[in-house]
Amino acid sequence: MIEITSEPLSPEVIINKVRKDNCGAIITFVGTVRDTTQGRKVAFLEIEACDEMAESKLGEVVAEINQKWQLQDIAICRRIGKLKVGEIALVIAVAAPHRQEAFQACQYAVDRLKQGGITTYKEIYETDKGPAEGRT
Repeated sequence: MIEITSEPLSPEVIINKVRKDNCGAIITFVGTVRDTTQGRKVAFLEIEACDEMAESKLGEVVAEINQKWQLQDIAICRRIGKLKVGEIALVIAVAAPHRQEAFQACQYAVDRLKQGGITTYKEIYETDKGPAEGRT
């Protein structure tokens, strides 16, 4: 399952998409919008897909992961748009027969997404005069 959406993400729904009877492990990463970055109060986060090929690029990441580890399924779901503090921005769920592969694959997926090129984000900070843009 690969999805880039402006709709709220439900970790439970995404986990259930990868759940298999032959899997002893489902590792899930849930990334949320934090309230503070480097001492600055975050008002909200704006996330955009880099281009129309963003879902295809996520598919390439999934293909890399499937070549490296023995998995049963993987889901990467990225939210775009204006997200408030505390909202879920990313869910990655990895199902594998054993926990070690699932942990490693999930870590790899998060690291690959942090490298950029799929989505961009901008933190907007609170100031005395209202929100101000920040660089991330």
